Amino acid sequence: MPEEPAGESVRPLERGLAVLRALALADPGQLRAGDLVRATGLARSTVDRVTATLTRLGYVRAHGQELHLTPRLMELGNAYLAASGLTGEVAARTVRLADELDESVSLAVPDGDGVRFVTQAARRRAMSVAFRIGDLLPPERCAPGALFADAWDEERWAAWRARVAAGPAQDVFPALPPGPAPTEIPDLAARVARSRETGWALDDQLIEPGLIAVAVPVRDPAGRTRYALSAVSHTSRHTAEGLAAAVLPRLRAEAEELAGLSAAPQPPDVVPPRAGSADPATAKAELGPEFLQSLARGLAVLRALGGARGDGLPLTALAAAAGLTRATARRCLRTLELAGYAAHDGRLYRPLPRILELGHAALSRLTFAEIAEPHVRELTERVHQSASVTVLDGTDILYVARAATVRVMSVRITLGTRFPAYATAMGRVLLAGLPREERERLLREAPPRALTPRTVTDPDELARVLERVAADGWATADQELEEGLRSVAVPVRDAAGQVVAALNVARHAGTAPLAETRDALLPALRGTAAAIEADLHTAARFQAVRLP
Repeated sequence: MPEEPAGESVRPLERGLAVLRALALADPGQLRAGDLVRATGLARSTVDRVTATLTRLGYVRAHGQELHLTPRLMELGNAYLAASGLTGEVAARTVRLADELDESVSLAVPDGDGVRFVTQAARRRAMSVAFRIGDLLPPERCAPGALFADAWDEERWAAWRARVAAGPAQDVFPALPPGPAPTEIPDLAARVARSRETGWALDDQLIEPGLIAVAVPVRDPAGRTRYALSAVSHTSRHTAEGLAAAVLPRLRAEAEELAGLSAAPQPPDVVPPRAGSADPATAKAELGPEFLQSLARGLAVLRALGGARGDGLPLTALAAAAGLTRATARRCLRTLELAGYAAHDGRLYRPLPRILELGHAALSRLTFAEIAEPHVRELTERVHQSASVTVLDGTDILYVARAATVRVMSVRITLGTRFPAYATAMGRVLLAGLPREERERLLREAPPRALTPRTVTDPDELARVLERVAADGWATADQELEEGLRSVAVPVRDAAGQVVAALNVARHAGTAPLAETRDALLPALRGTAAAIEADLHTAARFQAVRLP
């Protein structure tokens, strides 16, 4: 790749980061290019070029005039999480601990004079925690803050005092609930002294009335507080002291386990490029001046920082990982450093938690259905037939995402609709993805019955059909659920290769042979399933994605 001129501006990267921040702060589905102009102060032509570049990179999707962040953008936040030492096992342990305690559990890291969440397992109750991964809280109003402030030097304390004196914390911490704080600004120094003495910290309704939390430190091998592990509840369930008595022994034991996991050597962070990823040179040739190559290169460097575990990575290694020259990578890193997304100790570079502001918080609560829906809509537009995604619910399929065509004769199904799994193409894909014993058990629970003259009901024949589906990776159902209805379906798999959903296209059977319909639809179905899987794997890398 040719060397960039030494004097070339890195402003495209700065502007791209500003647009991403504005997109991340906006209400989903309510932002257009004109709104970005007002939010960033950039010229409309600049905003258009930035959004065109982000769209080509797969980080932004346009739906009409509205702009939406895509799950692929979580690659950036995942780079920080990987470099911080977070692993899928650490995140899974957080979920198991929340189940055990029956309370919300989170891990947080320090970010300047703030506290930022990096993983969370929230209880699904009417009163539950609404903070997201990547949200920033003031240390004086949360339990982890007292643990992290114990390591502050006088310069950091002075910066905190200046920030507190400047005015309401909501101006700096938009994740805080609106309205006045429930208490006066707590004495953070006194809370730090108490946590140093006891080894844990308490939040007794410091953020909002009713919310209580207990936090303990997770230390690195040098004894520094790497994470804060918190259990969060409500005064309708516990008093603050009662919560501490109930959860502290288990929190402390888990913190010891997490410290050991964090200290263990981790394999290099290698994330294979996804299908459809934009090569900057190719994209530049396709879009011409509308593609900001410097922005694409800067974001490639940011992704490469995911390998900067421990103390960080040298420039040479980062340049190689991003596929850039040293000079280009250095300028990108300098821009990221000035913007607060990377740090440099004179030799090594590492990412900073502020990266999570670039859409990670906004995307961290996506459900599987919300991830799948845009891809289903695009599939329908491509094949001009209705498309759906279902999951297995007992012996039925349950529709969770759907896009229908507008025709004189069309398939009319709504979200939440159920059908017997054995008589549908999607159900066969889902049944075929189960262990054989589980599949047989489900079919015994609800013996197949004829819904049309074509429905396969013989147990031995149905077993052979499901074995073929498991081997082929696709299924068909030709007028077995309803006369005239034909469907072709493929599986959607999680990162472990397990079938978690099925994707189909349904149409009127017509007069064409089934094989012709299957061959016409399979390429588009497989491509869409791969796109859904790529987004699912990115979104679920460090957190659970909720299935219906």
